[in-house]
Amino acid sequence: MGRILFVYTSCSKTLTGTGTGWYLPEAAHPYYVLEKHHTVDFAAPDGPNPPVDEGSVQMFKDDESQEFLKDETVAKKFAACKKLSEVDASQYDAVFYVGGHGPVIDLASDPVNIKLATDFWRSGKITSAVCHGPAALVGVTDEAGNSIFKGRSATCFTNEEEVQVNGVQSIPFLVEDKIASLGGKFAKTEPWGVKVCVDGKLITGQNPASAKGVGEAIHAAL
Repeated sequence: MGRILFVYTSCSKTLTGTGTGWYLPEAAHPYYVLEKHHTVDFAAPDGPNPPVDEGSVQMFKDDESQEFLKDETVAKKFAACKKLSEVDASQYDAVFYVGGHGPVIDLASDPVNIKLATDFWRSGKITSAVCHGPAALVGVTDEAGNSIFKGRSATCFTNEEEVQVNGVQSIPFLVEDKIASLGGKFAKTEPWGVKVCVDGKLITGQNPASAKGVGEAIHAAL
């Protein structure tokens, strides 16, 4: 049994002013894989009750996603959601970044987040993310000062998927391009297909469909 930190965005608006937030199935699906076996805590830059992307609430009517919205334990975790500045990486075995367009806007450039994720990585902890969540890791470096993506296999929401959801203008950079520019060995499958990359302690998933698989990979790694 391990202890896992789920990190959510606190961003509720994209660069074009449309609503965003954390993406429902990307939290719900891995949560229900992991919570049976591990302790899961929540954190976000601004602390309690980070905003959910309402589009994801409307789009994902599967049992686990809808259960997550009604789950009293989950509601308590959101109410007690720590600020990133209050988190001590040494208390956890893994960190997982939930997607949604928000992480590209706030977590990617947040110095508190970058330091926290770097602490996880440099202490040999599982560092994981799905969809746009890997944007939260683009500033993270190893002991030598290299990007954790350099020379490692990784995936995220692809450029092609971003074009399909008309999201290119809503975020400051395309996550696929950024990972490639940092020296990552970018891997992907067809749009909306399942793709999970495990390269040592770095675990990434391509899109909402890949979130459960990321949860399973975190559990296997623990």
